[in-house]
Amino acid sequence: MELYEYSAHELSKMLSEKKCSSEELTKSVLDRAAATEDKVGAYLSICDERALAKAREVDEKLAKNSSSLHQLAGIPIGIKDNISTKDWLTTCASKMLYNYVPPFDAFVMNKVNAADMVVTGKLNMDEFAMGSSTENSYFKKTHNPHNLDCVPGGSSGGSAAAVAAGSAVISLGSDTGGSIRMPASYCGVVGLKPTYGSVSRYGLVAFASSLDQIGPMARNVTDTAMLYSVICGHDDMDSTSAEHEYPDFAANLNSDVKGLKIGIPAEYFGEGVDDSVKESVMNTVRELEKQGAEIVEISLPSTKYALNAYYIISSAEASSNLARFDGVKYGYRTENYESLIDMYEKTRSEGFGDEVKRRIMLGTFVLSSGFFDAYYKKAKLVALEIVKEFNAAFEKCDVIATPATPGTAFKLGENMGDPTKMYAADICTVTVNIAGLPAISVPCGKVNNMPVGLQFIGRKFSEQTLLNTAFSVEKLNGEAKPVNV
Repeated sequence: MELYEYSAHELSKMLSEKKCSSEELTKSVLDRAAATEDKVGAYLSICDERALAKAREVDEKLAKNSSSLHQLAGIPIGIKDNISTKDWLTTCASKMLYNYVPPFDAFVMNKVNAADMVVTGKLNMDEFAMGSSTENSYFKKTHNPHNLDCVPGGSSGGSAAAVAAGSAVISLGSDTGGSIRMPASYCGVVGLKPTYGSVSRYGLVAFASSLDQIGPMARNVTDTAMLYSVICGHDDMDSTSAEHEYPDFAANLNSDVKGLKIGIPAEYFGEGVDDSVKESVMNTVRELEKQGAEIVEISLPSTKYALNAYYIISSAEASSNLARFDGVKYGYRTENYESLIDMYEKTRSEGFGDEVKRRIMLGTFVLSSGFFDAYYKKAKLVALEIVKEFNAAFEKCDVIATPATPGTAFKLGENMGDPTKMYAADICTVTVNIAGLPAISVPCGKVNNMPVGLQFIGRKFSEQTLLNTAFSVEKLNGEAKPVNV
């Protein structure tokens, strides 16, 4: 096996036992990226010299005292390009930020750097995290390593595709309405959307502030748990950051599901979800039942309104958050203009892509006088109902099992001409963000040779339970390996 094929927890042991060096590992991952990027297109920028220099620095520390270093020291990681990286381009895959080099690191980057992980590059995404296919990037399209004619999902498509292809051992993505879990499902990897507030949003370029959350992606549950332990924690720089004590998630992994109550909501297995996906998900849940889990039927009736509520709330917040991109302070500025207002208009017209403009316009509309009560206020009331229904459901069960996506990865270009069809791909995931809950997508099989993801949803701060449940699924199916691209 090549070094890039091993998992992070295997590589951690190999590094501590001096069976390989971080420089050798990093070179293996960079070589893999060089071999696959023309097909997959997961990265927007790779900095070989910077990564190798960091790897050599870690090797020097390992030679002196490996026991004092973090478990993930020396492990290569890819970073979604909406997470601020000091002195390194952070573009959000947009023309608007094509030349933006942040003067500071995001909170999660401070955590990653403190753990001595090796950052290989910035990963492609839908522009400003708005999309479900990574086709909305200004710079390039990312392809699914399992089938290069298919999308990897979005908006964290680059993060999932890099892990699936082996051009990153682990990665960070962000999830506003399913943007970690959908690409994880489509690319056959594990993706965790943490409880809102458990990971600081400081340094995450905002899409919808009440919904956004950074999370880990990996080829297995153990690596996901290890990376989540790195990035979670309170941050004074984020007013929404939660004060909470977190365990060592990887050390506490347990695949015993005896007595675990798994809720099955009928609303997630109805019209719009492929029968083959339902079957794959339920077959796995029944296997857990054989191991001692209990299946409980539950109902989440407001789910049918969730997609509409999500796009109203997220677009409203996006219209406010993206007002800062005006060509004055940083980023793109139009070359020819006659006045300040003309500069604003031309800069934003030329700098934003179609999907971003669509959501800004929708958000501005639902917040406007005369429509605020009719749309935004009602959407927030629906959000309250969704929270109430989840609370009631968790009185009956410990976790909720659903498909992560209504189908497997669709073809590139298939849904680009129909935004409503593209939005419908988020139907299984948006409620989690609306309620601020944690959820994880774990591979549970394939349909027509394409991965299917099983989503587990939990109470706030129940990540350990979710990881343990996903770990039990992984014990049935085995850990994912890099795809032969």
